[in-house]
Amino acid sequence: MWHRRTWLGVVTLMSAFALALPVSLGSQGPGAQLPPPGPGDTAVQVKVEVDLVLVPVTVTDPYNRLVTGLRKEHFEIYEDNQQQDILTFSNEDAPLSLGVVFDVSDSMNWSSKLDRATKAAVQFLQTSNPGDEFFVVQFSDQPRLIAGFTSQVEDVQHRLASIRADGRTALLDAIYLALDTMRDANNGRKALLVISDGGDNRSRYGVKDIKSAVRESDVQLYAIGIFDPDRSGRGAEYVYGPYLLSELAEMTGGRMFPVELYSLHELPDLAAKISVELRNQYVIGYRPSNTQRDGSWRKIKVKLKPPKGLPQLYSYARSGYYAPTH
Repeated sequence: MWHRRTWLGVVTLMSAFALALPVSLGSQGPGAQLPPPGPGDTAVQVKVEVDLVLVPVTVTDPYNRLVTGLRKEHFEIYEDNQQQDILTFSNEDAPLSLGVVFDVSDSMNWSSKLDRATKAAVQFLQTSNPGDEFFVVQFSDQPRLIAGFTSQVEDVQHRLASIRADGRTALLDAIYLALDTMRDANNGRKALLVISDGGDNRSRYGVKDIKSAVRESDVQLYAIGIFDPDRSGRGAEYVYGPYLLSELAEMTGGRMFPVELYSLHELPDLAAKISVELRNQYVIGYRPSNTQRDGSWRKIKVKLKPPKGLPQLYSYARSGYYAPTH
């Protein structure tokens, strides 16, 4: 029998593998300084224990709604095309370490961009749990850590309320600073939310540097991109911006949600949707069959084996990790 449960666009499979048919929330309207780059300093180094690899996985249906209630036997995981034995499996709402990377460049002054984006950042943090911690990096000409790790939403909200938009866009530098800040996280699960309206035109770090840093981190990256549908006259960085954010997010198993100027009212709801998604992920743990500590890139692939009768489902997981060297 099919049962229904509607909650922020989450599709829950009940004990009889029933598929819920909810309305997606997003469809209802839709002080620290950045360390200078130096020779060989192109990535945030994050250790990954080879004994157990943990992979957060998001599952959605054809309508882009979250699917929960799947079990261990509904997943297969591969490393370098070799199937691995799943040793641990969980979909519990574990504490998170969260970072918000917030664009305050001059272009955010247009219309109600800054006000709506600020409300989205606050909404994202207000859905946090008692065990969560979070920080905020704002950026224009350069990134700045305006709130270090805290669990007090009110403090962050006060700091965000006082910001003003000005300057150019050092997006890549801001992501690097956020990844560097995340090394002090106390929770095992880590995620960044980037809120920006354009491409980079100020950073000292390059695209290759940031891609390398993102791949070597254990941080999921989500993005809300506020884009002008007509970017043809604004420079190559603004045309490439949406693709860059989407690519960085997909590398980590996160997602990029685009918002056009006429849909700015959707921003807070989208932020809430991303927060719910982070709290409804499956976490798969496996011990790699390749035990060599050679520092090589290990490609990860998750395959779904859903119960019969369900529509096609889609999984999102990080693309891989670097093995330890010792």
